[in-house]
Amino acid sequence: MDGGGLVKVVLGLPGVEEYEGWAGQPVFKVRNKSFAYMSEDETRLLLKSLREEQEALVAENPEVFAPSWASGRFAWLDVDIAAADDEELRELVTEAWRLTAPKYLITQLDAAQSSGP
Repeated sequence: MDGGGLVKVVLGLPGVEEYEGWAGQPVFKVRNKSFAYMSEDETRLLLKSLREEQEALVAENPEVFAPSWASGRFAWLDVDIAAADDEELRELVTEAWRLTAPKYLITQLDAAQSSGP
């Protein structure tokens, strides 16, 4: 998946808005809370995750995942978009969104996914 395709996936989640970050990079937020940052050249993605998930993914596949900063129970995951598996990347983006979105939006996504295409 390229950066443009990934942007479509992210913006397809309920309530997501794209902003311009301090260095011009895309920042994705839900209810004004950030959950993903893309590099300006669209090759890397920083995703919100739980500390345990960040540690496990980095240990499992250091060519794709790198640790970024951490605070409290959350740790940010640095992802090489081109090297990542598309389906895993979709799941990680959705999980980052779920860690940030309010319950009513999560319920909305779950209802949409259970009704199928």
